[in-house]
Amino acid sequence: MENNYVPFSSEIKKIIKHTDIEYTFRMAFEGDVKPGQFFEVSIPKYGEAPISVSGIGEGTVDLTIRKVGKVTNEVFELYEGQHFFMRGPYGNGFDVNLYKEKELVVIAGGTGVSPVRGVVDYFSKNIDELKGMTLIAGFKTPNDILFLEDFGSWKKNMNVILTVDCAEDNTSCQIGLVTQYIPKLEIKDLANANAIVVGPPAMMRFSAQGLLDYGFKEENIWISQERKMCCGVGKCGHCKIGDVYVCLEGPVFNYTKGKTLID
Repeated sequence: MENNYVPFSSEIKKIIKHTDIEYTFRMAFEGDVKPGQFFEVSIPKYGEAPISVSGIGEGTVDLTIRKVGKVTNEVFELYEGQHFFMRGPYGNGFDVNLYKEKELVVIAGGTGVSPVRGVVDYFSKNIDELKGMTLIAGFKTPNDILFLEDFGSWKKNMNVILTVDCAEDNTSCQIGLVTQYIPKLEIKDLANANAIVVGPPAMMRFSAQGLLDYGFKEENIWISQERKMCCGVGKCGHCKIGDVYVCLEGPVFNYTKGKTLID
């Protein structure tokens, strides 16, 4: 019988640097996993940290990690071919089948691009399964952009709006908040269009309101409370909002439920 508490050792297959403090670690993994789910990453004697799945490959998963604490500091000391421990995946993730044969809008801010990257990458490679797709992604500055090469690839198959809050010099990015591009969407079948929103709480709140103002139905909007992820098994209680355990019922929620999760 499988024990969800027991971590397993996973080999680092590849390390991809995005910024000085944000790397993607491509880890060996065999099993079912969805975009938006997460793993607990651990180093003995240092603890563990929940990390969203940012990519799914043949026998691998991508974990995009920001160097911000004791555990992640130690992870950044490792090299390709070395190992760290993982347990999971946890949570419900995004089901790409819900969006097929419809128009899809994905709005992501900063590290919120990580949990939706798997969805965007899937439909970029299978764009004929959608009736249209727009990705709006925002970062603070050009130096903070994650997955820059992917954006170049995605632009070939979908409408991509890459924007930054500010730029000190000339940039190929647009400048402004993601919310200002929502009214400019060109949705043909609004009744059936879907949207995914992931990012900082304020960004998600105003983006969801912008989508509702545009005419999206609440039940066609999906959000992720990935910032609330904790132990993964609903035991520590740190993810609890009201009577909801985000680790168990989320982190992905339909907006009809997600709008009530005010912490």
